[in-house]
Amino acid sequence: MIYHLLYPLSEYAGFFNVIGYITFRSIYALLTALLISIILGPIFISWLEKLRCGQHIQEDVETHRKKQGTPTMGGVLIVIAMLSSVLLWGDLTNIYLWVTVFVFLSLALLGFVDDFYKVVKARNKGLSAKSKFLVQIIVGSIAMTVLIYMPEYSTKLYVPFFKWLQPDLGWFYLPFAILVIAGASNAVNLTDGLDGLAIGPVVIVAACFALFIYVAGHIKLAEYLQVAYIPGVGEVSIFCGALIGAGLGFLWFNAYPAQVFMGDVGSLSLGGTLGFLSILSKQELVLIIVGGLFVVEALSVILQVGYFKMSKGRRIFQMAPIHHHFELKGLPESKIIVRFWILSIILAMLALSTLKLR
Repeated sequence: MIYHLLYPLSEYAGFFNVIGYITFRSIYALLTALLISIILGPIFISWLEKLRCGQHIQEDVETHRKKQGTPTMGGVLIVIAMLSSVLLWGDLTNIYLWVTVFVFLSLALLGFVDDFYKVVKARNKGLSAKSKFLVQIIVGSIAMTVLIYMPEYSTKLYVPFFKWLQPDLGWFYLPFAILVIAGASNAVNLTDGLDGLAIGPVVIVAACFALFIYVAGHIKLAEYLQVAYIPGVGEVSIFCGALIGAGLGFLWFNAYPAQVFMGDVGSLSLGGTLGFLSILSKQELVLIIVGGLFVVEALSVILQVGYFKMSKGRRIFQMAPIHHHFELKGLPESKIIVRFWILSIILAMLALSTLKLR
């Protein structure tokens, strides 16, 4: 909105030229979302408390009992802050921006419905895993169908560290990309079990993909760094900026000890969106590196469940996802969170190194 209102004025006053720069608008999208989150946060948390939108806590972890009743569905605050910021600073004629918003809002709605059932019906598990997975497939299919029909978009798979290895998956790219979106969505959802554990790495991964997307949309940088050039995709950096700002604003209240939890409305939408950002920037395999923390959390659940069934009741971990295993081992929650953040930063540095190591 600001872009469309002020940038045309650059013809009359050179100062407004700055509005045309993606880097400038990304920074202000970040600051806007951050400000909205921090200002609305206390009001929103108080409103959730009045509605009695309290989180049901697993009794398996004794230290979590004190969290019983902490407001959940805080992801709605992230949605409000992000959407407001994107509408203010984004180029609303950009198709890539709208497809990204579609994925984000669709998965946020899915998470909202799931949270609603959990909150309204005490101890209810919400929507079934099959129902959620089906919606994720539908959302991913719609978004990817739009992308594949874009003339600038390629179905090639770019392999990190190997510039010559770019297999064209053709129509097989569609199910692969849908799996990336659904997998990332569920992996972040599984990670969201401790105060600030998920939102910290989400912000780090979003910052990493903000750079990848900016490079992919910049013809000279894309050519120099030998990555896929996709005209117009750089505008999604504004969305990434808003995601980072809203995430940091939410972390203000979600940091240990948390005043609010994001719920599935936040985790499912943020995770799926990170998956989609990796697809937009043609860095799908890099997501495994930068989002390694989410991969480990998801694998810990898969291994635990699989081994439990095969061994007829034996376990690999004391509890899955793996962050609960460390809790039951006696490691303080705050230490687990900070160490996981450190690992996420290290993985982000490794992922960014793939831009030069080709």
